[in-house]
Amino acid sequence: MQIDITLLEQLFNQSPDVAFFVKDINGRYLAVNESLVLRHGWKSKADVLGKRPSEICPGEFGLTPTRQDAKVIQTGKPLLDHLELQWHRPREATWCLTTKIPIRDAHGKITGLIGFSRDLRVPVEADEIPVRFAKTLAEFEEHLPSDVTPATLASRSGLTPNRLSRLTKRLFGLTPGQFITKIRIAAASRMLRDSDRSVSEIAHACGFYDHSAFTRAFRAATGMTPTKFREALKQ
Repeated sequence: MQIDITLLEQLFNQSPDVAFFVKDINGRYLAVNESLVLRHGWKSKADVLGKRPSEICPGEFGLTPTRQDAKVIQTGKPLLDHLELQWHRPREATWCLTTKIPIRDAHGKITGLIGFSRDLRVPVEADEIPVRFAKTLAEFEEHLPSDVTPATLASRSGLTPNRLSRLTKRLFGLTPGQFITKIRIAAASRMLRDSDRSVSEIAHACGFYDHSAFTRAFRAATGMTPTKFREALKQ
């Protein structure tokens, strides 16, 4: 069953804390909700459609999502719950969690992307979350180094372990350890789905020390082993 983009647009029009969008292969807006238009200071959707983020939003607030779009489209790798500062009129920045997923045609070719940015569900001032913390999370999500633990995540973010714990609990509802595992398992599940790499290779790529540790963590999170998960996707 295919879902009409217009229907999704109408649905997200009822969500003022979410900026919804669908973009073409060049990162230009094909559909947006009212919230996205208003938070950038425009009057109507017609002011936004056919443009890239860099054309409707000043400076890095427009360039950053434009670069993200290009990367998602080029690599096919989705962006999930990415913590970032976004522009929100009048002249203020707001912390959001952004998700972008590539759109594929019947032959698997990427034709665009769909996604949304949702304001954090808890009231957080822009300066309450250190930018260094957000950058550290982005680097971890990008490279998934095996040496990242709650202690190293705190150190690289310039935070005390207690403050890191309070932040991850407040923002994601998870302890730092749970959050780190969630990111690794999410990346592993995508690789199991989208690649032919062996389970051992995926375990290493996602920062697990060995196959057994990966299997235990994956089973705890999904209820099945990585191999069973991959088999289930092919059925």
